[in-house]
Amino acid sequence: MLSINCITNWNQLHYETQPEILIDFLHDNLDQFRDTKTAIRKAIDYALSDESGKGGFIVTAKEEKELVGVLVMNSTGMSEYIPENLLVYIAVRKDQRGKGIGGEIIKAAMEKTKSPIALHVEYDNPAKKLYERLGFTTKYAEMRFTPQG
Repeated sequence: MLSINCITNWNQLHYETQPEILIDFLHDNLDQFRDTKTAIRKAIDYALSDESGKGGFIVTAKEEKELVGVLVMNSTGMSEYIPENLLVYIAVRKDQRGKGIGGEIIKAAMEKTKSPIALHVEYDNPAKKLYERLGFTTKYAEMRFTPQG
């Protein structure tokens, strides 16, 4: 049976959801779309921060007490011109994919926020179809400038 939990502060972390475990889980299961462990750590720190202007939450999915999915949501502190939430990471354990776990995690996050959510997804990421089924649309193309130096 799938159990979904929303973590909003450091005190709600348990042994099986310590930051290092969540970081390793995301890093291992994001496959070719992964970021560095330090980047993942920054998103988790931001999500659980109690500093003004920061925050968010983490959604975990467990099946029989085993971690099978993780989502990290950061609050942007903005509204109207930028969505109030940024879905930074979502991953489902490789051997559990195709069972609807990712969709359940995202639905729990959508229910928790009840406000606009943005996410970045590469065009060749198979999860893009899931996001579209859940109502996410492509409104803009993201462009980045990285200074050389």
